[in-house]
Amino acid sequence: MVTEPVRILVVGGGYVGMYTALRLQRKLKPELRRGTAEIVVISPDPYMTYQPFLPEAAAGSISPRHVVVPLRRVLDKCRVVVGEVRSVDHAKRTASYTTLATEEEGTGPLSLRYDELVLAPGSVSRTLPVPGLADHGIGFKTVEEAIGLRNHVIEQMDIASSTRDPAVRDAALTFVFVGGGYAGVEALGELEDMARYAARYYHNVTAEDMKWILVEASGRILPEVGEEMGRYTVRELRRRNIDVRLETRLDSCEDRVAVLSDGARFPTRTVVWTAGVKPHPLLAATDLPRNDRGRLTCTAHLTVEGAPHAWGAGDAAAVPDVTSEEPGKECAPNAQHAVRQARLLGDNIAASLRKRPLQEYRHKYVGSVASLGLHKGVAHVYGRKLKGYPAWFMHRVYHLSRVPTVNRKSRVLAEWTLSGLFKREIVSLGSLEHPRAEFELAAGGERPKGS
Repeated sequence: MVTEPVRILVVGGGYVGMYTALRLQRKLKPELRRGTAEIVVISPDPYMTYQPFLPEAAAGSISPRHVVVPLRRVLDKCRVVVGEVRSVDHAKRTASYTTLATEEEGTGPLSLRYDELVLAPGSVSRTLPVPGLADHGIGFKTVEEAIGLRNHVIEQMDIASSTRDPAVRDAALTFVFVGGGYAGVEALGELEDMARYAARYYHNVTAEDMKWILVEASGRILPEVGEEMGRYTVRELRRRNIDVRLETRLDSCEDRVAVLSDGARFPTRTVVWTAGVKPHPLLAATDLPRNDRGRLTCTAHLTVEGAPHAWGAGDAAAVPDVTSEEPGKECAPNAQHAVRQARLLGDNIAASLRKRPLQEYRHKYVGSVASLGLHKGVAHVYGRKLKGYPAWFMHRVYHLSRVPTVNRKSRVLAEWTLSGLFKREIVSLGSLEHPRAEFELAAGGERPKGS
């Protein structure tokens, strides 16, 4: 048993961070009660975002507050610090971090000593030096971006409905999505479905007036569901008049014109960038070993190779896939692996503190599910291929079973039930992005420029 006070530092409040801390506070309940162990979670946000629900939140099927899980509520035995870890010196067992009060205090970054480190900052959007992307691109990785994109799409429909300029109208009703992975395809499918429904309430905007374009650099989309289901998805999207362009890149989006590598040019006010992710920059500010892709080099026990008392999992970690016959293969950086790795990670840390043997992470990838809008989807699970309504239903059942806490499961299920009984909400709350705009205008300021 643990006989000396031990501080476990969990960096990140995403899948791995939250689930690991949740597992640890259950496994180390006696130690936490006696004060011989302490769990500190440092996260930039006070909540964990269940990212598979972001497309439905953007489409209005789920309330944004039900897509996130408050860390302080579920991690009631942990010390939750809202802040950002800036660097880690594992040789000295110290982490440098800032909080919301650091800048106000003017004291600079704080330092925290630890005994065990769980480094799980996750990933960030992988961007390319595309001219105009930083000025006009919209991400789709956080709940704020999802709700902002929903408001933006409805706002563009309002602009198109009220303008007399054909060029402005055309640009407002053209939506370009870059990236054919889960995030891009699901976001496009849900938002196109939502906009098609919303168009019936506009007297001069129809679904046929809108252009939806999916740009993918490779020759296929949704590689996780298999080649056959990927081809079906392309056919399904094109049947909905969505322009799917494979083996095509976005070369520029300056001056609100999307220029593609195949020579096509689309005046547009909406460029959504979902072209993959990369490891969090924090990993480069540590003295821990990384592979050529910048991820932590980990063992099958989820320890960082060559760094005792350091642990990793999820997007930030390169964990060997011991179930694969292919030598050197690593577990895919997805939610399915992250949640399972986090639970084992909590068990292994508790076992390590109690001088017990560690377990290897073993989980054979069972398949994938993807939503393409209301009652539409694709799935490849346990070798079975599903499409249409059955795949969409499986998508909802699977993610409802995986979203954390009974509270969230109940709320999401209630919203789905109500959405089946009543019409969709098509209101744009664009003022959420500038909540002080009206007051600033009344006080003599200027109204912020719209997107």
